[in-house]
Amino acid sequence: MTSEAFFKMSYGIYLISSKYENDKCGYIANTAFQVTAEPPQIAISCHKDNTSATIIEKSGVFAVSVLEKNTDAGLIGLFGYQSGNEEEKFERVSYLEGKNGAPVITTHAVAYFECKVVDKFDVGSHYLFIGEVTEGELLAPEKDSLTYKYFRDEMKLMAPERAPTYIDKSKLALKNDQSDLNKKEEDFGPNFICPICAYVYEPAIGDDSQGIAEGTPFADLPEDWVCPICAAAKSVFISEN
Repeated sequence: MTSEAFFKMSYGIYLISSKYENDKCGYIANTAFQVTAEPPQIAISCHKDNTSATIIEKSGVFAVSVLEKNTDAGLIGLFGYQSGNEEEKFERVSYLEGKNGAPVITTHAVAYFECKVVDKFDVGSHYLFIGEVTEGELLAPEKDSLTYKYFRDEMKLMAPERAPTYIDKSKLALKNDQSDLNKKEEDFGPNFICPICAYVYEPAIGDDSQGIAEGTPFADLPEDWVCPICAAAKSVFISEN
């Protein structure tokens, strides 16, 4: 089976959120789609091991924020790859309290939907939740939505390990132009790839978010430097060459 064939399926990129009592949760999803017109219903998938699955099941509600094309990679990293205190994550974004009780994240959102869970299916590694739409708002009609293709091809990111579209990076073929790689290495040394989120550290660009100047070879990065997307340690990065 050719793993890359799955990349030809079309998806969007969404931020799913919910709340039960005092516990909030949020995660990046590429599986959210309308399944009926009357009543309007949206299906989402959530990995069984995610805290979000438990919170959605207990609360019976969730919100779907449709992300804009130019969403900051930091937001993707915060809710897609980084584990930790969910409350701290919500302190770093803008959100409103939905009418159904779920927090609705509005940072980089072009639209959102509030949903009430009406059914749940066990589909293997994930649960499939069906939610009836109770509220929906268009926030930025002039902006394009973020697609999975743009997420992969332009932002150079890959699905988190618990995403339904996750594919082990070792199974993917590397299609790099060796002459280009050699030229890069002559200049500043090779690019290095994060095996968790596929972020590429390019020495010619550096990492402005952590004060790394342009032209800094990977070997010269401080040992406590981490991936700016998923916070993976420098030690796990792999040379593109």
